[in-house]
Amino acid sequence: MIPYTYSLHKIDNTTDFGFDPDHYSRFKFGDDLIARSFGKDLADGFIKYYLADNLIIDQIVVISSPYSFIPTATFAMKNYFVSQLNRWLVENGGLSVQETKVHRTVTYKEDYGELSAEERLTLIGNDSFHIDKEFLVGKTLLFLDDIKITGSHERMILKMAKAYGLSNEMHMLYFAELVNKSIHPNVENFLNYHQIKSIFDLEEIIDSGNFCFNTRIVKYILNTASSSFTIFLERRNTDFINQLYDLSLGNGYHTIEAYSKNLHLIKDYIKNNNYKLI
Repeated sequence: MIPYTYSLHKIDNTTDFGFDPDHYSRFKFGDDLIARSFGKDLADGFIKYYLADNLIIDQIVVISSPYSFIPTATFAMKNYFVSQLNRWLVENGGLSVQETKVHRTVTYKEDYGELSAEERLTLIGNDSFHIDKEFLVGKTLLFLDDIKITGSHERMILKMAKAYGLSNEMHMLYFAELVNKSIHPNVENFLNYHQIKSIFDLEEIIDSGNFCFNTRIVKYILNTASSSFTIFLERRNTDFINQLYDLSLGNGYHTIEAYSKNLHLIKDYIKNNNYKLI
């Protein structure tokens, strides 16, 4: 089982990525407007370089990067990828795509983008991925991710596919891929944090009217020093704080010691606010 791999941008140096690093950074921290641009561009690229000459007549299933409860940034990109792809498929006699999810069981505090190839494989090797095999029978699978650095996530997807005995046609699609292996994998963190240097840099994105939560921003907020976190919390509205708390619990972050202090601050804020309302 050898999947077809496509990446829109090939990273072979650290001076010209082919896309704006500030935009990528904002995308990773919940800027839905940029997620729209990335998703549409990825769909257009895949259509141009593959589908235009190889129309898939089978049912296509689009699958975003694995997550537990809180979606990753890729999920937002996936929404716009699907919209753009559906328009082209329907106009060209294809079927509208379906979607499903790869479930993952392990959540961790470590910043994946900072790790070496070996460290990434060790960390993700403790995880396990699960998918609805029966739903996929006879369908072509498009696995989406925002960036391919060392290929460890892809290996885990292929390991899952082998374990489930999947024989489907598979495509691995990426917004960007590191093709120059002499560049350290932590270039991913260079991109992730290109515009986000502190928790207060998030405020423009959150207040933009085009914000969506994802795992990265929730973990980043919870991992912030409590002194800065308290100021940040005071500037947020009640809906944001409640959603942040509920997402944190849903992803099991209350079981991670490093997040416990800030989660207690959120819990106290919610209790006090509810008391004031009463």
